[in-house]
Amino acid sequence: MMRSFLHAALLALSLAAAPAYAQDATDLATPAGTISVADIGATDLAILNRIGSILAQLPEFDGIKAEVDAGIVTLDGEVAEQDAIDRLLGLIGRVDGVVSIRNEVHPSTDLATRLETVRARFQSRMTAVVAGLPFVALGLLVGSVIVLLGGWLSRREKTLTHIAPNPFIAGFLAQAIRLIAWIVALVVALDLMGARALLGTLLGAAGIFGLSLSFAARDTIEGFVATMLLSLRQPFNPNDLIEVNGLRGRVIRLTSRGTTLLTLDGNHIRIPNQIIYKAVLTNFTRNPERRFMVDITLDPAADLGRARDLALKTLGGMDFVMKRPEPIAWLDAAGPEHLILRAGGWVSQEGTDFELARGEAFRLLHHALDAKGFLPPELVHRIQIEQPDASPLAAAQHRVRPADPRLRDVGPDAAFEEIIERERVDDGRDLLTPSR
Repeated sequence: MMRSFLHAALLALSLAAAPAYAQDATDLATPAGTISVADIGATDLAILNRIGSILAQLPEFDGIKAEVDAGIVTLDGEVAEQDAIDRLLGLIGRVDGVVSIRNEVHPSTDLATRLETVRARFQSRMTAVVAGLPFVALGLLVGSVIVLLGGWLSRREKTLTHIAPNPFIAGFLAQAIRLIAWIVALVVALDLMGARALLGTLLGAAGIFGLSLSFAARDTIEGFVATMLLSLRQPFNPNDLIEVNGLRGRVIRLTSRGTTLLTLDGNHIRIPNQIIYKAVLTNFTRNPERRFMVDITLDPAADLGRARDLALKTLGGMDFVMKRPEPIAWLDAAGPEHLILRAGGWVSQEGTDFELARGEAFRLLHHALDAKGFLPPELVHRIQIEQPDASPLAAAQHRVRPADPRLRDVGPDAAFEEIIERERVDDGRDLLTPSR
């Protein structure tokens, strides 16, 4: 009984020592193509000779034995690795006349053989690395030269300013030159090192990363593009009066993030550049000549033709109203009890405040038409209480004084202009260049 137990134990140890990937059944590999009906004996001998000459040239298949019967090749033996079996089957399958391959080859279980294979592969790779060191050094050297050259070109501020006077575009060109220099240096260095597969992987990863980044930072990219286009086209200049989406103010500065306006009330408004680029923008200052319009109510019973002529004459006598284009006036029905006289004239915004000019024109027109009786009667009652002991001087002070027909100053508001100039102090971020 003891002997039977020992035999069973040895059988279990032998099974445990066998490799887990040992094949119980033979593998059959069938090459593609038609099966020849030629002489089997001569064909088998030719196939065997051809396989033998092939295996003799490959040291890794020294332990392989081949037999051929009716075009079926039987392979037996050991190889160092599983990959060698795959290469062997692919090689034998290419021999002309092979009908099928019966594979009985298995990886070697000899530890020394496996270590020798690992050592040979490591030695081969280290040899390739050492042989490629000069190319690595050359790639690093050429890449460094390209990067340094790109950095030198990006720091040529005078040249960039001559190409693009706008500071934002000049800065963008400098960054683009540096980025292109790094990309070119990376491509050239990897190509000289022979790492073309790594280069393709990096370029593919960069494309995917750029695509995902474009979706994630869509608003930022839109603002960047809008800033670039606004700085190139410059639809407004510093101190221009513009209106965007109902917001009106004088332009203070244009930065990479937004445009700052100073309202006529002295408040700051910062509008993102992408909104300004896509919105309807009205620039009241771009054209120096601008026309104002005023509406004055007339008495329907008055001579309307004379009233219109008087309005035109009064507008023509104002110093701040331009002679050409000529002033204009027409009548417009506003109701059964009164009419509207619409009158307007052109002023030069260089040295003249538009709002003050319009207000002064309305005052003078109202006075001139009222003096000739063209205005409707006032439907108000005035009650004046006089004190018995009131002196003539006090009574004179309570009388309504007639309107002053003299012209008043309609020049720009000096105090407001000083505020704008103070706000216009350049902090290095303004992209509006007066020279352009």
